[in-house]
Amino acid sequence: MFRLQLLSPTVWNKKAFGLALILCLASAIDVFGQSIERSFPASGKVSISITNRNGRVSVIATDDEKQVVVQATSAGAPIEPGDVRTNGKGGVMEIDVRARREQDRIDLTVRVPSRSRIHITSDAGAVDVVGDVEFAEVQTNTGTIHADVPLDKLNFNFLWRASRPRYLSDAELPKVKEKAGGMFAIAGNLSPDKIAKSKNKKWLLLRKKAPVDPQAVRLDFRTDRGVILLNVDPSMVPSDLRERPLTEAARAIVRSGDAPLIDAIRKVSPKLFGDYAKTLPPPEREPTLKQSAAPGRLVAAVAPQLMRLHASVTDRNGRAIANLDATDFTVWENGVERRVTSVVTTSEPFNLVLLLDVSGSVEERIDFIRKAARDFLGTASPQDRIAIISFRDDIQVISDFSTDRRLLSKQLDEIDAGGATALYDSVAYVLSTTLRRLRGERTAIVILSDGDDNKSFIPLPALLEATIESGALIYPLYVPSGLIPETSVAKPENTIDPLRTRYLTLTTRAEEDGHKLATASGGVYYPIHRLEDLQRAYNDVVAQLRTAYTITYASNSNPTERRVRVRANRDGAAVRLGPVVGVATP
Repeated sequence: MFRLQLLSPTVWNKKAFGLALILCLASAIDVFGQSIERSFPASGKVSISITNRNGRVSVIATDDEKQVVVQATSAGAPIEPGDVRTNGKGGVMEIDVRARREQDRIDLTVRVPSRSRIHITSDAGAVDVVGDVEFAEVQTNTGTIHADVPLDKLNFNFLWRASRPRYLSDAELPKVKEKAGGMFAIAGNLSPDKIAKSKNKKWLLLRKKAPVDPQAVRLDFRTDRGVILLNVDPSMVPSDLRERPLTEAARAIVRSGDAPLIDAIRKVSPKLFGDYAKTLPPPEREPTLKQSAAPGRLVAAVAPQLMRLHASVTDRNGRAIANLDATDFTVWENGVERRVTSVVTTSEPFNLVLLLDVSGSVEERIDFIRKAARDFLGTASPQDRIAIISFRDDIQVISDFSTDRRLLSKQLDEIDAGGATALYDSVAYVLSTTLRRLRGERTAIVILSDGDDNKSFIPLPALLEATIESGALIYPLYVPSGLIPETSVAKPENTIDPLRTRYLTLTTRAEEDGHKLATASGGVYYPIHRLEDLQRAYNDVVAQLRTAYTITYASNSNPTERRVRVRANRDGAAVRLGPVVGVATP
């Protein structure tokens, strides 16, 4: 019997629950699509074979499930009864999904009891196996295979039949073995007596020889050219999955002690990460340049009953709003409205990092990059301290913080270009090293780039978390190579396509990533569509940095933790609170 229904599955742990809920909701949010569900009683051991050539398959095993529930969804054409065929009885079932056009594809979410046996065949569709299954056999062509299963008793065999391995794992896996016919394999098992703990993180190490435990999870994954993920959030997959030597940016991030960023690097190159980590001395207390408020501290005392905080105010388009006074702000402390005693424009200088993309896509346009950087030096306020860092597949520190514009301009001649684009690693390097010692001060990053990240160890979600915690403002300026004029290149006839000298469409991912970085930090994203947009963006960035306010308000209590909320009394205005610079005492 068919029923139309949206479900929120209960799964074997919180992590699996979150994934299952996302999968179900993501597959059913299109109001023009359809969700059809079938339920089957399960007796004894459950064994299910699923064939879905071009749709997604998500199997979720839970202790609470006592039956097999099959939910089929499509964002395209309605699902007909014959599109999803089910056969079998008792605990043995076959599910066959009819292949349809990509826009009409059918995705499956199948909930089964724990310790079920699963067999899945797909071509290009992604496959998820979540929970305590007894055995999961998955075959794909190019589809990603993602498993989120208990790791304490795990036996696995991963095989790539037509490409070198691409994989990411939360546990350290053995070396890849090359087999006859150009195939590659990773096989072994994990056991509970090889678990070490560090900062609440389980580090699971391979035990080379061990009998298969009857309660173990067994995974047999075979793919032609797909990616295999073992207990890794698919959104946390970096641009390049190949295990490779750590770059200087990656090594600096490891030395910084930033645990989430370090863990992302470990997963990409576990052995080389481990070799490098062993060479490091025990961490020392981090030096500071001045007495600063703790990261995240928003208010400081300036008198027995007066508190101070910093705020920036933007309109619906993300542009700074100037000329506000005390009557334009309302402050609540622990849910109680407080009297605003004064509002002044913040005039303290910024610590600015100019982050320049010099990857291969701009190699023959390096003169333009230098000119663009020098234009920004001339636009920024003279009191701002500026550091310059270029990046390609690794970072190059051009200059540390300085107010000497002549020196900074001269240092731009040291830029080397060429190679891949490791944007996320470069921003993570700036946050975890260059700006880390300045937390509590006013900091910002201006990014001049022309494309997508394709070489970083750090995935975007991890970078966004680090951005939020840093307190630094980020202003991404995406300048497509096609906007760079022929006059900036020695031999334009060899390097510039005449049809692209003025416009180049920004890629969807570059634009989306730029928006996310700016939003997470409180900065603004600038898509540069015309050459004249670049200077306007520079002017606006400087105006954004200068248009900030120091608000003093009357506090009637002395709580150990203050919850402060500020509203700007302007239509469409948004307020972002920044960390306090220094700690003032009465």
